[in-house]
Amino acid sequence: MLKRFLSYYRPHKKLFCLDMLASLAVALIGVVYPMVTRTMLNDLIPNKEYRMIVIFGLGLLLLYFVRMLLNFFIQYQGHMMGVRMQAQMRSDLFTHLEKLPFSFYDEHETGKIMSRMTSDLTDVSELAHHGPENILISSISVIVSFVYLSTIHLPLTLIVFACVPLLVVVSVFTRKKMRAAFQESRKSVAEINAALQSSIAGIRVTKAFTNADKEQEKFEKGNARFREASRSAYKAMGQFHSGTTFITDIFNVVVLISGGLFLYGGAIDFADYSAFIVSINLFLSPINTLIRFMEQFQNGASGFERFLEVMDTPPEYEPKEATDIERLDGHIVFDSVSSSYGGEKDVLQNVSLDIGKGKTFALVGPSGGGKTTICHLIPHFYDIREGSISIDGRDIRSLTLASLRRNIGIVQQDIYLFNASIRENILYGRLDATDDEVIEAAKRANIHDYITSLPDGYETVIGERGIRLSGGQKQRLCIARVFLKNPPILILDEATSALDNTTEILIQQALDELCKGRTTLVVAHRLSTIKNADEIAVIENGVITEQGSHDALLVKDGTYARLYRQQFREEDA
Repeated sequence: MLKRFLSYYRPHKKLFCLDMLASLAVALIGVVYPMVTRTMLNDLIPNKEYRMIVIFGLGLLLLYFVRMLLNFFIQYQGHMMGVRMQAQMRSDLFTHLEKLPFSFYDEHETGKIMSRMTSDLTDVSELAHHGPENILISSISVIVSFVYLSTIHLPLTLIVFACVPLLVVVSVFTRKKMRAAFQESRKSVAEINAALQSSIAGIRVTKAFTNADKEQEKFEKGNARFREASRSAYKAMGQFHSGTTFITDIFNVVVLISGGLFLYGGAIDFADYSAFIVSINLFLSPINTLIRFMEQFQNGASGFERFLEVMDTPPEYEPKEATDIERLDGHIVFDSVSSSYGGEKDVLQNVSLDIGKGKTFALVGPSGGGKTTICHLIPHFYDIREGSISIDGRDIRSLTLASLRRNIGIVQQDIYLFNASIRENILYGRLDATDDEVIEAAKRANIHDYITSLPDGYETVIGERGIRLSGGQKQRLCIARVFLKNPPILILDEATSALDNTTEILIQQALDELCKGRTTLVVAHRLSTIKNADEIAVIENGVITEQGSHDALLVKDGTYARLYRQQFREEDA
């Protein structure tokens, strides 16, 4: 872990070195005051050299001015170095998140992922800046203080430093508790963020069902866990600080008693004893800095561990020899495919399908039967357990993920639109498209007239998830996006099931236009929309139970015929 953490310093080596040099200079300047104090007490004041007293004082003032400038550099540029490192980690994390498989997002809530991207990395940034700086300054200060105090009185110095092992033992013992407690605190913060993200995203549902009290209850559960986790963390931190502070207080008692005895015995004079008491802060100050640093280290280390947990999650597998194909024709074959989610019971069992180029193939059946799973397997969103899926005779696992997905367009029931302009959302289909191509795609999706009726036209911002649009408008915007992409393979996963009849007719016209000349896989709830499909398959419990044309399946008088008659009676009623 340390090696990976240090790798983020590499692009900032020059700034890091300057920061460390400035820190070293600050540490060395800190030694000057007790040295000047000793000189004045032992020499200048007894000998009444007032001119030298003034010169020493002015020289000390100049050094303090230099230290002020160095501290500004450390605080400003040092923090900026930490921010740049944080930005690089955040960029690496986002890049890696884009490469992770769908299964990762099935198992991790958005709010928890965001917590690792924000608050965790903020603490890592603070550690990146203050960590080396505190360690360097404190280490040098301890060494210099030992050397300097030894020149005043070696036996007294050795007695003081003999207390250091006791401080180390207390620090190590309490640090382990702090680490575990802060890890738990991080998890509770992530849970709060996840609950908050979910509640805010679903605020309209909450208001519609007047369930604000329920959401408050769910949030307070997470909040209570945060309080308990924080209680443990701060209890451990309190034990750490109180224990270590007590040990540092012991240092003062040791100096007072031992020094008094040495002074009483004539082993040290009053001026050196006074200088030693003043100079002992040279030792205690860096010790206290290291004590405070331990809290920051626990925060930063636990944050970096959580960062690495995501970074170490394997990305979507793609063999090195995978082929990048320009454009596919669209002949899709499922050969004895079985698939499951997370190693659980198979969602698909020994499924075989042959979808010809340019043909429309429909999937029907009860919810949970495996229809959407088939749609997810074609673009290789999930791996199959057995069998193979090929397009134009090529196993999809032999194709690069990017080139495979470039050839597939998907229109789902649950449309996701970005909080951006209408133009930008359509352009998501093909980022290098021209304005004329965007307008043409909108016309073919039957939404151009609506867009031009808006005050800002194509520059209209549609809000989070397209909240300012109706369900039908969002669907047509998605269809325009796929028109712009112009893929040879089209997947329609219950694209019109959530729409009213009038809107469905309008959307269906756009979909019929979209399907022309493309291999189309349709998942439909309303069977009237797929009567003209070239072939229809009924899938139940992960198994294909019926397959054929609409007329052939009605003649067979099986599950499809039963579902069709049932819907016909409902629509007639």
